[in-house]
Amino acid sequence: MAPLFYGRWDAAAQEHEARADEEFNDEAAEVYGSEGAYDPPATLAALSRLTAPVLLLTGELDGAPDPELAHRTAAVFPHAEVAVQPGAGHYPWLDDPAWFADRVSRFLDGRPQLHGRP
Repeated sequence: MAPLFYGRWDAAAQEHEARADEEFNDEAAEVYGSEGAYDPPATLAALSRLTAPVLLLTGELDGAPDPELAHRTAAVFPHAEVAVQPGAGHYPWLDDPAWFADRVSRFLDGRPQLHGRP
C-alpha cells in the first residue's frame, strides 16, 4: 500500500516509508479524529477571514488531498493559490525536492510562478 502515496518508489521514498512508525505521533492521532475536534462551520468562517496569503501545494498523483480538493479548499481563503506538483504523490518534497523548494520559495518571497510551472 505504501508505494501508492509516492510519485516514485525510489530509495528516498523507501527510506521515508521505513521511518513512518517512528515519526507517527500517537497522541496527535488520538485527538485528530476525536469527537468535538472539528466544528466545520466555525472553521470555515475563521479560514475565510484569514488575511495571510495561503499556498495549497498538492501532488498531481495525491489521493488526499487530490488537486480537485485543493482547488475547492483554496476557494475558502481570500488570498490563496494552488500549486499542483507534476508526478508527485502525497510527499511532494521527496518526489522532486528541487521543484518543491522552488515553488515554496517563490511563494514565500512573493515572486510569481514561472510560466508553465504551477
